[in-house]
Parts: sequence; structure tokens; C-alpha cells
Amino acid sequence: MDHLTPAERSQLMSRVRGKDTAPERLVRSLVHRLGYRYRLHVRDMPGRPDLVLPRFRAVILVHGCFWHQHHCPAGDRIPKTRVDYWRAKLEGNVRRDARQRRELKRLGWRVLVIWECEAERHSPERLARRIIRFLESDGTPRGSCPPPTT
Repeated sequence: MDHLTPAERSQLMSRVRGKDTAPERLVRSLVHRLGYRYRLHVRDMPGRPDLVLPRFRAVILVHGCFWHQHHCPAGDRIPKTRVDYWRAKLEGNVRRDARQRRELKRLGWRVLVIWECEAERHSPERLARRIIRFLESDGTPRGSCPPPTT
């Protein structure tokens, strides 16, 4: 049973942010300091990605561990009340995320997911190396020749 009244629960849930979260702001700041420029929450793209880097044909998604069910202590839990509701809600989020990533890739975008726990716990240097590796790689295996053009 929920220990909050419906009005209290509504007030609490209204403070849950969908964008401009602390982990997202941290990643945006880091990407900007690295010299990359991006667009935010592009409406006409599947899932309205957190950061879109058109020059690199890349998107960065910053996922909250609980809401997107990351396999870490924060993501591997279900609230004790209304378990059926929460399980369906969170599983639906995971399915939607996978569908949106597939659609972005189908449209030719490369996708990097950064989890809330990574943004908060890893050093900025480690996170920066991961972002640079992602943006500067073109998906072609190193040492291979490009396919011939006809």
C-alpha cells in the first residue's frame, strides 16, 4: 500500500524530470568543453534524442538507470507498491528505447547510450575518452580499406 495520498504522490511525481536532468547537463557540459557542438531534443527524430551531433551523424542518449532499467543497483529494482503497474511501465520503457534506437540506426544515425550511474560515478576524463572514441570512430574497422566505389 502506498504511504502517500494520491495528491502527495502526484506532487512527488511532478518533480521527476524528463529532460535537463543533472546527468544530462553534466554530459552536455562535457561534450561542449570537448569542443563538439550539438542540438538538444530534436523533435522530428525518433525518441527526441538528448544530444544530436549532425556533423558526426551521431546521437547521445542519457538514460536514467531506474526509468530505463539499467543493470546496476539503481536500475535493478521495482517499487514495492503497485508492482504490476511498475513492471509493465518500466518494461514498456525498455521496449520503446530499443525501438527508438533501431529506428535511429535505420535512419543512419550512430547511437551512444550513457547511463546515469556512468555520468555520476565515472571520472570526467573517462567519460570524455568514451565520448571522443564514439564520435571520432566512423564505424569502419581500423586498418581496412574502404569498399570500392563503382
